Amino acid sequence: MREADTVGTAAPARPAPGSAGASRRGWLTFWASLAAIILAGAAVLAVVAVTHPGGPQLARPSGIPASVSDAQINLMGLSPVPVRVAPGFTLTDQDGRALSLSALRGKVVVLEFMDPHCTDICPIVSQENVDAYRDLGALAAKVVFAAVNVNQYHAAVADMLAYSREQRLITIPGWHFLTGPVPDLRKVWDGYEIAVQAPSPDADIVHTSAVYFIDPAGRERFIAAPMADHASSGASYLPAGQIAAWGQGIAQVARALAR
Repeated sequence: MREADTVGTAAPARPAPGSAGASRRGWLTFWASLAAIILAGAAVLAVVAVTHPGGPQLARPSGIPASVSDAQINLMGLSPVPVRVAPGFTLTDQDGRALSLSALRGKVVVLEFMDPHCTDICPIVSQENVDAYRDLGALAAKVVFAAVNVNQYHAAVADMLAYSREQRLITIPGWHFLTGPVPDLRKVWDGYEIAVQAPSPDADIVHTSAVYFIDPAGRERFIAAPMADHASSGASYLPAGQIAAWGQGIAQVARALAR
């Protein structure tokens, strides 16, 4: 199933430093509106909440770790969010183990939202996670990489495991692809303001692409917007250098929170 929430080259401007966190709800509301437009019959739109390298350089948001370069911030659409306890949940991972977010206290959590049948941006984000894990080195034991399923039609534990194996995410010891009953998934989507539109099993899944960085105290600290480009054939891709930069950026933010 092809994910339709994806990507392009234009982006809304990032909020000025100091206002980025307060604007998170408005930023994600943009995505919900976009999803509705797509499903209403408009042509599939290519939009991301980041600016490609070489585009306009925006003012550096306050609070971003100094180790993350301006180019990486621009690439990732990285912004601070209000420091507050991340919405809790208990779901089941790809190995059939029940896992609560609160059980991960003491570690940094890199939290994403993925479709196990996605052939668009999710495999790219998966590679970035694998790269980030490798970049973390000795600090990797202090970081958990997790994703919540957004595909209500493929919500079995077996779907999470198959995807995790296919994308080599199981090479990350602290990887958890989480799923559960659809009502429970919806609560998590709502808690993190993730818009999901899936009108039928054969339709494109449209959902907000977002990466949350949660600190060891269980508090939301930063948010980033995954991205990709598309070839004329419609296939998604991201240049190897940008995938590597994403991995490095994820690792640098996680490393700063872990120390």
